[in-house]
Amino acid sequence: MIDFNVPPYVGTELKYVAEAVEKNHKICGDGPFTKRCNAWLEEKTGTSKALLTTSCTHATEMAALLADIKEGDEVIMPSYTFVSTADAFVLRGAVPVFVDIRPDTMNIDENKIEAAITEKTKAIVPVHYAGVSCEMDKIMELAKKYNLIVIEDAAQGILSTYRGKALGTIGDYGCLSFHETKNYSMGEGGALLIKNPEDVERAEIIREKGTNRAKFFRGQIDKYTWVDAGSSYLPGDMNAAYLMAQLDAADMIFDDRMNSWNLYYELLKPLADAGKIELPHIPEHCTHNAHMFYIKAKDLEERTALISYLKEHEVQAVFHYIPLHSAPAGQKFGRFHGEDVYTTKESERLARLPLFYGLKEEQVRYIAEQVLNFYK
Repeated sequence: MIDFNVPPYVGTELKYVAEAVEKNHKICGDGPFTKRCNAWLEEKTGTSKALLTTSCTHATEMAALLADIKEGDEVIMPSYTFVSTADAFVLRGAVPVFVDIRPDTMNIDENKIEAAITEKTKAIVPVHYAGVSCEMDKIMELAKKYNLIVIEDAAQGILSTYRGKALGTIGDYGCLSFHETKNYSMGEGGALLIKNPEDVERAEIIREKGTNRAKFFRGQIDKYTWVDAGSSYLPGDMNAAYLMAQLDAADMIFDDRMNSWNLYYELLKPLADAGKIELPHIPEHCTHNAHMFYIKAKDLEERTALISYLKEHEVQAVFHYIPLHSAPAGQKFGRFHGEDVYTTKESERLARLPLFYGLKEEQVRYIAEQVLNFYK
């Protein structure tokens, strides 16, 4: 069976983990490897500050705290996303307001946002699906017009860009994921990117259980104490060591994934040209990171048959999110604004093919061949 995902492993991870344990004697949060990861992210993205977190979920929770999201506030987001996008705000007592997506990129439809804004709206949360950017110019324009905070869910978007800017650095806050299914992994993990330097101190406090411990360790104060609401959002340094090994090999991983993505596209394009399937769309002003390769079947029935056929031929393909507004918790905590023209329909057509670092060329060719055979 060709697995859908194999967590990235470049070979130096265990050496780095051993260094954290044996040489640094530092395996809790905010050790040398955590600081190296933060510095790498700051250099690569150009953000004011990057803070490694225990997950992208927790990065989003931190952003919600920094944005002072309170009970009754409304937060606009797509319904086609992972539950964490909404959970972070529901925990603050806010209401997720879901709007429809664009069928071409599966991202939030920027032209549907304004109609969903009310006096209770506090933030917009664009989700960069498959590492392909939302239309951020329009979103930032609306945020400015209505004085709203923008929190980018860039869980899948590391090293992707929009008009030359790294995803996660355009809004007020950006949230990245280093889960085992992502391009670079630490098992569970994420990072918060902070645009405004004035927010950095409070972010450090929130991440350190609401204490000013970070300032204490830098020698800026002689003792630390509890100064704000917060939680323990620090990953252990062993996890950061594992991630650092992959960040050091980031270009190699990027190129490997991109080669697989491009080969899929080339092999399946005749099927798309024949009108049998749809392939991913990358707008001209966006660069992507080969996070995933998906195809769209005609409808739910055809997708189910395709996934089943691929499984019979030793290929694990998967589908993605059940739209949040149709989930029990989505109905309880949130609401859908406007008409669901594309969210449900398009989500039911989409199937993801295996894509991971180390996927062999002959495997990509075999998978594409099975898709072609199915449509024969």
